[in-house]
Amino acid sequence: VPQVAESGGGSVQAGGSLTLSCVVSNYIYDRFCMQWFRQAPGKEREEVASIDDIDSITYADSVKGRFTISKDSAKKILTLQMNNLKPEDTAQYYCAIPWGGFTCKSPEYSYWGQGTQVTVSS
Repeated sequence: VPQVAESGGGSVQAGGSLTLSCVVSNYIYDRFCMQWFRQAPGKEREEVASIDDIDSITYADSVKGRFTISKDSAKKILTLQMNNLKPEDTAQYYCAIPWGGFTCKSPEYSYWGQGTQVTVSS
């Protein structure tokens, strides 16, 4: 079973920065979508950013201009650079990869990590 491991979360003040990383192992595909989601207490899960198997990038409107997603396909590492953080960015952040590689898939057809907590204080 593929392993997905997030790291890099922490507590920062508003306006600060954090860099999240996601490392994928035991996954045979070399071309695949990688996605960042987040979920805050009492809120629905939200897709934050994704980079698909042909390196097309999408961002949620709420993070455009502040977050940058990047991928090292050879090392199977996904990074999310988060700048100018706001209290509303506080959430558990998760990385997801699709069953069977290639295109992004619905969350129920993806492998997930355990998440990393990001807390932004005002």
